[in-house]
Amino acid sequence: MLSERGRREQAILRIVALNAAPVGSGCLSREMERLGLGISEATAGRMLNRFDRDGLTAKVGYQGRVLTPAGQARLKELEGTAARDQQREDFLNLLRGQSKERLIDILVARKAIERELARLAAVHASPEEIRQMWRVREVQYETFAKDLDAGEQDVLFHRLIARAARNPVLYSAIEMIREDGQLTPVLEYIRKTVHSVISYDHAQIARAIERRDPAAAERAMVRHIENLIQDVNKYWDQAGQKTEFGENVAFGDKGEPGEDIGAREYT
Repeated sequence: MLSERGRREQAILRIVALNAAPVGSGCLSREMERLGLGISEATAGRMLNRFDRDGLTAKVGYQGRVLTPAGQARLKELEGTAARDQQREDFLNLLRGQSKERLIDILVARKAIERELARLAAVHASPEEIRQMWRVREVQYETFAKDLDAGEQDVLFHRLIARAARNPVLYSAIEMIREDGQLTPVLEYIRKTVHSVISYDHAQIARAIERRDPAAAERAMVRHIENLIQDVNKYWDQAGQKTEFGENVAFGDKGEPGEDIGAREYT
């Protein structure tokens, strides 16, 4: 998370980067004032001198400063951190609009329907549909290992199972439950916060469907949804213990990002 100093550094480097001409202390002071980060001309001069010493800016005669390659790299780093901070704040605002009880109610409803969908998929899924499940699961694991958002793969995996079940009534019911577009990013954020790795659960479901074992597929789906409910409970317990809502704490009881405990080969 960017500190106050980091935000000010980012603003100064961006001003220098976006200005067509070299930036002096007077220009910098005016631009910072316009951004609501007012600093005196003397302070602006001291900061530019520090950036010169750090190799982030370079003097162009008496005209002012321009960014060096190191300054451009530092600005990119700071803007990446700021973007992640904003994404985190957006997710927290989204979470504040959700209640623990509502999320659990949705997951309980999903469990009732998706356990039967998994059972039916073990009976009706085509070989190509099973291959697609494994492909999605592999992409999901790789995405998670890179610390990226794997929510899209999660939705696709469950949708493949729902289609493979060949029951249009159950398919429509689960689509209606999942139609809240905010649900997926909320659950994805919760899973990341409590360090839950669901690709292992998906591997167990796909394996049971591939083996044409309806009972095992149902058990694997129930266990998966119950793990999600556990994640929600753990998140709220954790949030209640922290001064900042949603602060990360490591939990590693369902696998770690570097270990693919559900991997398999598919053709």
